[in-house]
Amino acid sequence: MLVCLFLFLAIGLFFFQNKEISYLKAVEVVQYEGQDLSSVKDFRENSIKGPQYIDRNDYRLKISGLVGDDLSYGYDEIINGLPMYKKVVTLNCIEGWSVKILWEGFLFKDLVSAEKIPASANTVIFKAYDGYSTSFPLEYLMNNDIIIAYKENDLELPPELGFPFQLVAEDKYGYKWIKWITEIEFSSDTSYQGYWESRGYPIDGNLP
Repeated sequence: MLVCLFLFLAIGLFFFQNKEISYLKAVEVVQYEGQDLSSVKDFRENSIKGPQYIDRNDYRLKISGLVGDDLSYGYDEIINGLPMYKKVVTLNCIEGWSVKILWEGFLFKDLVSAEKIPASANTVIFKAYDGYSTSFPLEYLMNNDIIIAYKENDLELPPELGFPFQLVAEDKYGYKWIKWITEIEFSSDTSYQGYWESRGYPIDGNLP
């Protein structure tokens, strides 16, 4: 009897191990650690050129500027090579709306090595696929747990919301939360003005 049972289990395991896997559609979480979350559908489309569509296989994140030789990383290199973190952060748009989202991604300070950042670098300029840009003090990015996200509410970022990566610029207005990041430049230009800053918005983007 036991021999038959083991034989049955062995045959069953063989078929299960060789069966094609079917992937189900991801489900958005609506609560996290007792907190109610906004939906990804609550975002408003206000990008300068509309949604950008980037092929993950061709994507490269460039690290440039005062760090010396330019570096670049593929999407899978980043996702598989860095620790990932989750954090609930509210995005407040200067237009008056807000969303509370569970973000998942890697820390800016894990992406770069502090030992390789020259003393002359005090500003970090982020550039996007659609030509958008904004900047931050290096100190803000290195002294806080600032996430560069690839998921929100347990869903991979859709193209409309910044795939492959969006900066979670906590304590800053939404225009600092740059989407479709393609380049991170280390600079000494503390007065650098990005897209909206050059149109009169404050460079720091701080919430009140």
